[in-house]
Amino acid sequence: MSQVSVINVSSYDEGSIYNAICGHLEMAGKARLPHPGARVLLKPNLLSGRKPETAVTTHWSIISALIRRLQELGISDIVVADSPGGLYTPEHFRSVCSAAGLRRPGIEEYLNNDFTFGSKQTQKGFSVRSFNLITPVLQADYIINLPKLKTHAMTTVSAGVKNLFGAIPGLQKPGMHRRFPELAGFVRMLCELAATISPGLTILDAVDSMEGNGPGGGTVKHTGLTLASSDVFALDTAACRFMGLDPGAVPHLIAASGMGLLPDEVKYVGDPFAACPEPFTLPDATKSTSFIDSVPKPFRGAASRVMDWLLRSYPSIDASKCVGCGRCAESCPQHIIKLRGGKASMPRRDCISCFCCQEMCPVHAISAKRCLKNF
Repeated sequence: MSQVSVINVSSYDEGSIYNAICGHLEMAGKARLPHPGARVLLKPNLLSGRKPETAVTTHWSIISALIRRLQELGISDIVVADSPGGLYTPEHFRSVCSAAGLRRPGIEEYLNNDFTFGSKQTQKGFSVRSFNLITPVLQADYIINLPKLKTHAMTTVSAGVKNLFGAIPGLQKPGMHRRFPELAGFVRMLCELAATISPGLTILDAVDSMEGNGPGGGTVKHTGLTLASSDVFALDTAACRFMGLDPGAVPHLIAASGMGLLPDEVKYVGDPFAACPEPFTLPDATKSTSFIDSVPKPFRGAASRVMDWLLRSYPSIDASKCVGCGRCAESCPQHIIKLRGGKASMPRRDCISCFCCQEMCPVHAISAKRCLKNF
C-alpha cells in the first residue's frame, strides 16, 4: 500500500503554501525525509519561460516554502534544477527562471550552476539500458519532484512521472521522442526513467492547474489542491482520479501496471480526497472523434479501435498567429519544421505526433487536427 497526502490550499498565499508543505512533510514521516547533510535536489516543472499565473510552471511559492522548511530541518545543501524545453545552457535556464518568478531571494541562491550531464544505468530488463541525466540529478542524495498538474497533448496527463522527463538534458529530449516515436514505447520509457531516478518525495502543485491543450497552451483551472507521496506512481494515480480520468485508461499508468510499478492500493491521509467537481477538459489531440457517440453502444468499442487505427492527431500551424520564433523547429525530433517567409511550415509526412512543437510554441499557434494516418 502506498500513501498519498492531501492538503487543500485555496491560493498561493505564502503562509498557506508553507503550512501545506509542512503538513506534507510531517505526513510523509521523518524516516522518509532527507537527513541533515544530504544533498537535496528540488526538481520543478520549468517547461518554458512563462509567468506563474499561466500555470505552465511549478509556482515559485512552493519551491520557496520547501527550501525554508528544509532549512528548518537542518538541511542546507539544496539545489533547484531542471532542463527546460530547448537548449540546456545557463542563459536559457536563468531566462526561464526569471519568467517563472524564481529569481528572488530565498530561491535564486539555490539555482543550479552546473550544466553538464552524465549517464545512469537502469534496471535489468528495461528497454533503455542507461539514461543521460543532468548532473544535479546524478549528484543528489535525495530528490524532491515538484510537478505541476496539467493535461498533455501526447501523454494525456503531466504530473509526477512526466515531470521527470526534464531530467534529460536539453535537446536530448527530442532525441528520446525520435527513439520512441509510438506512444506505448514513449510512456514505457517515461516509467523506466521514473523508476531509475526514484524521487524520495513528489509534491504536486495543483493549486492552479492546466486543462485543454497542455502542457504549454491550455487554460488555467483553479483546483486548490496539493498532493504528496513517496511513490510517484501512486501520486499520478491519485492525480488522474482527481482530474476525472480513469487511471486504467491513462497511457503511462497502463505501462506502469504492465511493469508491476503500480501500488496494489492507495491510502489517502490529510484532507478528504475527492475528484474535481468538473472533470478536466482534455487536449484536442487526445479527444475521440465526435461521431462515436452516435454509434450504438455495443459497437462503440470496435468503432473507436477502427478510428484509432485509421486516424491520428497531427499538429497544425496557424500562420496568422505564428511569429516565426523557430522554437517549434528547434524542438522537433524529426527536424521537419522549416521557417519560410518568417512562418513555420510543417508537412505531415514523418511527423510522429509528439506535439513538442505545440508544447514549446509561445503564442499558441499550433493546434491538433485529427486526420487519416500517413500509411
